[in-house]
Amino acid sequence: MIRAYCFQPYNQIRWNDGELSPAEMEVFSWIDSCGASKEALQKIEEHFNIRFPSKQEQAEIEASSRYHEENQQLRITLRLIEIRPFTEELILQEQDLSIIWTPERLFTHRTQDSRVFQELVRRVRSNPELHDSSLRLLLALLGQIVDVDADNIELISQHIHRFSAALRDADFSEREKIILAVQSVQEYLIRLREGLFDIQRVLSLLIRSQKLTDSTRESVRILLKDVSSLIDHTSFSFQRLESIQNTILSLINLEQNRIIKIFTVITVAFMPPTLIASIYGMNFRFMPELDWEWGYAFAWILIVGSSIATVWYFRWRHWL
Repeated sequence: MIRAYCFQPYNQIRWNDGELSPAEMEVFSWIDSCGASKEALQKIEEHFNIRFPSKQEQAEIEASSRYHEENQQLRITLRLIEIRPFTEELILQEQDLSIIWTPERLFTHRTQDSRVFQELVRRVRSNPELHDSSLRLLLALLGQIVDVDADNIELISQHIHRFSAALRDADFSEREKIILAVQSVQEYLIRLREGLFDIQRVLSLLIRSQKLTDSTRESVRILLKDVSSLIDHTSFSFQRLESIQNTILSLINLEQNRIIKIFTVITVAFMPPTLIASIYGMNFRFMPELDWEWGYAFAWILIVGSSIATVWYFRWRHWL
């Protein structure tokens, strides 16, 4: 599906492949492709003399593959990352976004719908006069991507707070689930951090472009500061997750030490009775207590008394 927008006056249309020719698109300032066919993209590329990055180019991590400036065009490749809550878990959705800027219009291509574009269309519809050029629209799109990343980090922060709250009353099996959930959130943070680094590199290259005016260059500089602060926030979230992991491991170690201590006390408490029973279990011919009427009771008193004395000694030394 392809959507096209114009801003003076504001208007938008939506059509499927083949319903509108590329020549009829020239009145629009923004042409957005969402899962369009290869044939429809080729028609747009041939008519407007542009080229969307291939899947191989989108997978490249070099800055030259993410940002390319040629003649009157800018070609940008970014990774859109969205984190959404699902019951008590988080779901990560990511896709590649191709952006082509020309002085006349902006082209975007993606495979599925995204909250970035939903929010951007809402902003453009409410204030079309603020997006009266393709360059301002490009900066608005980059700014919306940064805003969504900020929302993702905020959602992760709320989830981390839930981990901390659930950890207080969690038993052994629940702690194991928390560790697995923390590992998933760490992976989401890694993906999000990689996306922020991509945006930072693109903005660092864009701010040097001669196509920017003083006002737009200042907007890019503000976006760079926002991205830097988000990267710092991801580092802080990593530290919080590592702290939760260390706390869980410490609690597990304490639990294991407590169990080992109980077994140790039990073992030590039964050592004197075992010694006494071993002595009286000897098959020597001359043992004074064998013919004693109270010998059996005396042995039991020694066995029980030695166990009680051992446990009392442990408690007296505050080892229990």
